[in-house]
Amino acid sequence: MAIKPLHNIWIKRQQCPCGDWKCYIKYEGDDHSTVASQSIKSELSSTSSQEIVFTPYVGQIFKSDDEAFEYYSNFARRNGFSIRKARSTESQNLGVYRRDFVCYRSGFNQPRKKANVEHPRDRKSVRCGCDAKLYLTKEIVDGGPQWYISQFSNVHNHELLEDDQVRLLPAYRKIENSDQERILLLSKAGFPVNRIVKVLELEKGVQPGQLPFIEKDVRNFVRSCKKTVEENDTMLNMKRDSDLMELLDACKVAAEREEGFVYNFTTDENGKVENIAWTYGDSVRAFSLFGDVVTIDTSYRSITYSMILGMWFGIDNHGRPIFSTSRFKIDPKTCDFVTLLQVFIGFMGGRRPEIVVTDMDSGLRDALAIEMPNAKQIISIWHVLSKISCWFSLQLGVQYSDFKSEFDVLCHLENVEDFEHQWNHLVARFGIGSDKHISLLFSYRTSWPFCYVRNFFLARITTPEYSKSVEIFLKNILSVQSSLPCFFEQQVAIAAKFGSEKSEQLLYLPTKTCLPLEEHARTVLTPFAFSALQQEIVLSMQYAITEMANGSYLVRHYKKIERECLVIWIPEDEQVHCSCKEFEHSGVLCRHSLRVLVVKNYFQIPVKYFLLRWRMESSLIPLDDQIISNSNGECSQAFHSLTANLFSESFVSKQRFSFVHGKLTQLLEHVRNMPVSDQSTSPNNIIKS
Repeated sequence: MAIKPLHNIWIKRQQCPCGDWKCYIKYEGDDHSTVASQSIKSELSSTSSQEIVFTPYVGQIFKSDDEAFEYYSNFARRNGFSIRKARSTESQNLGVYRRDFVCYRSGFNQPRKKANVEHPRDRKSVRCGCDAKLYLTKEIVDGGPQWYISQFSNVHNHELLEDDQVRLLPAYRKIENSDQERILLLSKAGFPVNRIVKVLELEKGVQPGQLPFIEKDVRNFVRSCKKTVEENDTMLNMKRDSDLMELLDACKVAAEREEGFVYNFTTDENGKVENIAWTYGDSVRAFSLFGDVVTIDTSYRSITYSMILGMWFGIDNHGRPIFSTSRFKIDPKTCDFVTLLQVFIGFMGGRRPEIVVTDMDSGLRDALAIEMPNAKQIISIWHVLSKISCWFSLQLGVQYSDFKSEFDVLCHLENVEDFEHQWNHLVARFGIGSDKHISLLFSYRTSWPFCYVRNFFLARITTPEYSKSVEIFLKNILSVQSSLPCFFEQQVAIAAKFGSEKSEQLLYLPTKTCLPLEEHARTVLTPFAFSALQQEIVLSMQYAITEMANGSYLVRHYKKIERECLVIWIPEDEQVHCSCKEFEHSGVLCRHSLRVLVVKNYFQIPVKYFLLRWRMESSLIPLDDQIISNSNGECSQAFHSLTANLFSESFVSKQRFSFVHGKLTQLLEHVRNMPVSDQSTSPNNIIKS
């Protein structure tokens, strides 16, 4: 069997953090799974949607013998049996002029010679002498060949199968090319055959036993490909060693050419490269400013090269991912996380982050406890939620939706005592106290629920927007189907030099209220941080405050849709502290504190609540002075006036609204596609002219 050559395919590690090999993790949002699921469902429903195949009859004409075989095969499948090709007859003038197609149970097996073994296998034959058949004969008509049915019999001496049984006949079991490649990848990753079948069922979203092939077919396919796979492995190992040497040479050249570029590598006893890591000067400088909070991603591995890719990310003051370090590790089965951390610390001049966002890999967490004992380990809530469906949906069945709703509420509770009380209630209600995944989550509870991590500054690195940005970054650099040197030169090097390009996020943001403190904040914060604060300012207008006897304030929503918060105000030091801990968590003042400042007639937010991390002066990218200077110019007033008039005029009629909406959509798309000139003109000057 010919095997398609494998590309440098990167896949996510799919072993569950609970450590059980039998437990499979399906990542939400996996495009491959979605496509595969749609494919298999359409395949399973194809038999019911196709047109009815009528019973063949003597004299029926076909253009070719292949067309006749396909017709008879479709007829057989809908009637509970399969067919095979029997004998063919040919002549010197006509070539093959007769084809015999028979039922798969036609004839009898000839007795085989007994093998020279002590206990020979005694298989029962499926052949029972069935006489169902279709004979084809070729004739020449108008100078061209055509085939017609010369004999046909549909009399069987055995029971015909039902629809759910006939699909399991060997003639109808087929492993498509895409499934073949997936099976080989999983086999190379060490998955046993029964687990490969389970993974495919989960990816395709079908019930057990509903694949178009069975476990035996997978086992036979893997066995038949074993020799070819071994030969491919030998060639791939040679290619990997060669590519790693080229990658090492590329790192040496980069170290001489680029200021601040550093790399590190180790070799085995044979002198072959087994680990290699690198970072850039821009990444080191970025870490010196924004290295307080980082995230580690070791979830991707290359099946082709048998390597793990470890990458470090941070977040800058514009909310964009910062790429810090990349490292290849040979032999993913023995990933040395301690060395990974030591290399990173060495690259960053001995500086260690205060917060590290990881997954639930116990090996990585243990290594962090050794190398970074003072760093707080955080598990992103989105990482936890992505696994809940795989862990509990099948186990809980119809109760899963109720469980998911209660679990979501549990994740965002603000009080530790409330969390532990409701956790016990949740576990008891759904009877999952002995579940290993529930035990795992509870053992890590100090790292992921909001009530435990709210006091730690995470710089908004656990938001879904940031996670999506990192995922897009990883997919872009891992989508290249080429060698490791090409991966290094064309993908990672470009991504690391983010400082040379201006970000779309540096756009001017207009004010939404008339509050002076909003106008003041816009002149200090980056657009990313200002946007977050602006949202809190707008929402603060919906809250009422009640002064307490001790000078503190109770702040609550006017509709009482959430619990009230306690805000402590210390006028001597201009300090404001809220029980929601939003400022401690994200570095942005919450709506409750802002409401108190407004009531206290503050026209500017105290400078201490503008963290240096979120200020424009901390930017690694040179900012356009005009973006800052235009913050209170005539440009803003002109646009506000124009959009206000357009809004009121468009709501006069439905026709006007549809016209304005369509034109504005086109205009926005056109403006986004316009090139940005380095020598831009002040909008204020344009308006004046």
